[in-house]
Amino acid sequence: MDRVISSEEGNRQAGRQEPRVRSRRRLAGVSSPAQAAARLTLSGVMDTEGRVDESRLRMHIFQNGGVSPTERGLAWRFLFGMYPCSSTALERPLLQEQLTVRYQVMKAKWQNFLPSAIQMHLNGTDAELVAAVGYFNQRQALVQQEADNLSDEVRDRVMFLELQAQEELQEAIRIIDKDVPRTNRDLSYYQGEGSGNLLVLRDILITYAAFHPEVSYAQGMNDLCSRFLEVMDCEVDSFWSFSCYMEKFAKDFREDGLHRKIELEAALLKELDPQLHVHLVTDSMESFTFCHRWLLLGFQREFEHSDALRLFEILSCDHLELISQRVDRARYQERLAQKYCPDDKCGSELQAVNTDFTFELFICAAILLDHKDTLLQCQDEVQLIQFTSSLHGTLDLNSTLKKAEHHFFNYCKRCAWDSMNCHCRAHKSKEEDFLYQLRSLFVSR
Repeated sequence: MDRVISSEEGNRQAGRQEPRVRSRRRLAGVSSPAQAAARLTLSGVMDTEGRVDESRLRMHIFQNGGVSPTERGLAWRFLFGMYPCSSTALERPLLQEQLTVRYQVMKAKWQNFLPSAIQMHLNGTDAELVAAVGYFNQRQALVQQEADNLSDEVRDRVMFLELQAQEELQEAIRIIDKDVPRTNRDLSYYQGEGSGNLLVLRDILITYAAFHPEVSYAQGMNDLCSRFLEVMDCEVDSFWSFSCYMEKFAKDFREDGLHRKIELEAALLKELDPQLHVHLVTDSMESFTFCHRWLLLGFQREFEHSDALRLFEILSCDHLELISQRVDRARYQERLAQKYCPDDKCGSELQAVNTDFTFELFICAAILLDHKDTLLQCQDEVQLIQFTSSLHGTLDLNSTLKKAEHHFFNYCKRCAWDSMNCHCRAHKSKEEDFLYQLRSLFVSR
């Protein structure tokens, strides 16, 4: 996995450019049995039988600013739920085989149902993608040979799923065929023979749309799924990991799916900087739609590519969301102590930590606050869109993470002080103070 960065720790390498790729990039594999047998070397994360401590993995990702590129592919298979953290190293090869068979059957189902959709409808002027069809067809011939050998086993082990109505799937394929060629072609992963990986990406997206008709396909999924394919370099594993991710975030791709997140972003900014919030909620800018793509794709274009991958896994580890829940539980214990407080007014109107303020919202707020002066000069939605476009690939991840953590900590502290001002705190040690516990969970980058 040397195509991302070559550092030992991603958080120490901010600002480094992605190394130049090998002159010949090959297509992603269909399956990855070698990964199924591999072990994470992260200290304290995996036991001797290969089980992963999920909380330690998530904490490691957050506190170390991601994992090293050599560990990323395997770590993501656990982080996004393709491999159960409770599975052992002996169990995972069989699980890999089962997932491979299931995916191949699902893919074959829509291909048999819509044979005209097997070949991508190409723009003849895109010579690189036309050549990629040749690479892809060669690989598909080998895959078919393997499938023929497994056909009896496939029929015995997997039940076919029902496909979405033909016309709806065809509409999804039409949009996919427009979006896939627009996937970031500057990435080394999609250059040379690797341009055939665009067709692998297409098959993953169509298979997902066919078997998730309630979601189907929406613009932006190609960029999101591309991350999984690039990191895992495997069609089957990318499909299942992407599917697991979409179980949580599919609602974001539906019509008005991000409405709630944008509302929360506005509410958070009001907490952190009322002046900037007042400016951005004028009649011409109240929708906060300029943040839409940031939140939908996890700031994919605002940071250098390798840093964007790091940020994606940091956001996906949900570590700060777990911290905020822990803080809220600690505050609940504080509220229970109110019965020992002589002030009758104590705690009647306590402000709670809003656990809906996820870390991605604090990342977004950190970017906005860091560019406050520029934003205060924007007078309409068009100027805001121009502002967000100007940020592509320019932001420093380590600096943004520090600022987001700072805002998160201060937000929790402010909520806590509202409570503490009217609580009796006698006989409490520093270790019992949940603000001290919260602070101890942050690390300096």
